[in-house]
Amino acid sequence: MEERTVGDPLEVAQENARRKARAVDGELVVGVDTGVALDDRILPKPHDAAQAREWLRALSGRTHGVVGGLCVVRAGREQVVVEVTEVTFRELVEDDVAWYVASGEWEGKAGGYAIQGRGAALVERIAGDYLNVVGLPLAALMRLVPELLQMRGFRA
Repeated sequence: MEERTVGDPLEVAQENARRKARAVDGELVVGVDTGVALDDRILPKPHDAAQAREWLRALSGRTHGVVGGLCVVRAGREQVVVEVTEVTFRELVEDDVAWYVASGEWEGKAGGYAIQGRGAALVERIAGDYLNVVGLPLAALMRLVPELLQMRGFRA
């Protein structure tokens, strides 16, 4: 499944989550998409180290939105929600950018960073659901499927 990376960040996250959920058969299917939006522009997964440096420099000293799209499909019915968490990066110097890019942690990460790892050192503050930034808006999921905790084999 090819992910969309262009368009309104909220709509893109919803559509990507919907596509992921529809791609799997099951009694209860959850599709999730996480994107980074800066000035209404999506910063997708960098395709190389140069683009990772570009994304980090763009995020430096600024607040961006991490947009989590969540789609739950059960009994042929879809529920789709979007969660937005505001993340503010501290002012980064070139040594910060070089250190993080050299770590390789940026690979495969929307916006070129992972807050749950070394990327936490880049962040000054967040407003909203931390787990949304990590990649699963768990609070939103629990609102849609409160009985999930009671299901056998549940693992977050």
